[in-house]
Amino acid sequence: MTSETSTWSPSRDHALRRLRAFAPKTGARYAKQRNFDFGPGKHDKVSRLSPWLRHRIITENEVLSATLDHYNPRDAEKFIQEVFWRGYFKGWLEHRPDVWTYYKSDLVALVDRLDKEAGLAREYDAAVSGQTGIACFDAWASELVTTGYLHNHARMWFASIWIFTLKLPWQLGADFFYRHLLDGDPASNTCSWRWVAGLHTIGKTYLARADNIEKFTAGRFAPHGQLATMASALEDPRPVSLTAPIYLHPDLMGRRVGLLVTEEDCHPESLASLQPDAVLVLTGSTPRSVLPLGEKSAVFASDALSDRAQTFEAHFDVGVTVQKEGEWSDRLSDWMGANDLEVCVTSRLPLGPVARRTRRACRAAGIELLEITRVYDQCTWPHAKRGFFGLKKKIPQILSEIGLEQTDARPATLI
Repeated sequence: MTSETSTWSPSRDHALRRLRAFAPKTGARYAKQRNFDFGPGKHDKVSRLSPWLRHRIITENEVLSATLDHYNPRDAEKFIQEVFWRGYFKGWLEHRPDVWTYYKSDLVALVDRLDKEAGLAREYDAAVSGQTGIACFDAWASELVTTGYLHNHARMWFASIWIFTLKLPWQLGADFFYRHLLDGDPASNTCSWRWVAGLHTIGKTYLARADNIEKFTAGRFAPHGQLATMASALEDPRPVSLTAPIYLHPDLMGRRVGLLVTEEDCHPESLASLQPDAVLVLTGSTPRSVLPLGEKSAVFASDALSDRAQTFEAHFDVGVTVQKEGEWSDRLSDWMGANDLEVCVTSRLPLGPVARRTRRACRAAGIELLEITRVYDQCTWPHAKRGFFGLKKKIPQILSEIGLEQTDARPATLI
C-alpha cells in the first residue's frame, strides 16, 4: 500500500491521473463505501481530489465531466453532490461575509486566551498533539499534522469530539484544521465546523457516536464510554447581514492587461476569452492564521503554482514572472511598470486571507484590480443563500448551464 504521505504531489498531471482513475468509481460503489475511514494510506474509497479542487489546479467542471463520462447524474448523485458542497459553502459565505469577520476576530481573542489561561492551553495542547487519551481522536490529530489530510467522516467525528466532548472553542478547532489541511479553505472549513456546532443549520448539531465510529472505521476504534452523549447547539447572537455577490464582466478591449495568478486559482487557462499581455505568479504561501501554517499545507499550494507557471508562457504566449518572496504591493507595482500594464486581472478571490492580501496590495500600489468570476461560481452561488437542499434541487439546472447535462458530456470551455 502506498504511503499516504507520498500521494500528494501538487502537480496538475498527478491530479488528472487520479481523476481518471477514480471517475469509474463514482457511482454506486462510491455511495456505498464513501463513509468508511480505513486509516492513513487506505483512503482509496474516496477520490481525495479536494486539495487540487480547492486550489483549482483541476476544476469542478473537469471532475463533473469525467464523472458524467461514466454515469448519468442519478447514478453518480452522491459524488456529484459532494463536488457541489464546496461551491455551496463558498457561495454561502460570500452571502455572509460577517461570519468570516466574526471567526477571525474570535480566533485572535482565543489565541490571546491561550497565552493567559493555563488550563485552556493545556487542554488545547493535548488536543492538537493527540494526547487526549481518546484513541481515535488522537490518531486523527496525528494523521492531520503528518499528512495534511483527513477523511471527511473523520473530520466530522473530530469536530464533534472537540466541541462536545472536550468542550474546546470551535474556532480553535477550525483553525487547527485550516492551518494543516492541504485542502484548507476558508468557506468549507469554517462552515463545516459551524454545521457540527449547530450554528450553520441553526440548532442542528452533529454528535459523534462510538458505535458509528466503530462501524465506519471497521473496528479500528471503539470509543465506548469516552464520548459526549448529548450535543446541545452553540449559539451566536451577533447579527449576520445577507449580501449579494457581485459578478464582474470587465471590458478589457484596447487595454494592456496583466494576469495575476495566486493559490486561489491555479488554472487561469480556462478563464473564458482571456489574453493577457503579461503574467505574474505569486507563489509564496499566504498565512492563514495568527498561528503557524502546517508544514504540509505551507508547501502544497506554493509548489503547485511553481509547477503550473511552467505552462503559462506557452499557453498565453507572453512573459511569465514568478515571485515567491517580498511585499506583494512592491512585486505588483514593479511588474505592472516593467510591462507597461494598465489593469490587473485575476480569478475571483473568495473571502479569505488571499483576497485580503491581494486587494490590500493593489490598493497600496494604486493598481486597478478586476476579478473574473467563473461561470461555475456564477451558476452555483445564487442558490447558496440558505441550506444545501435548495442548491441540491438546482444541480440538474446548473449542470445544464455549464454544458454538462448530457451523460456523454465533454469538458466545457467556459469554466
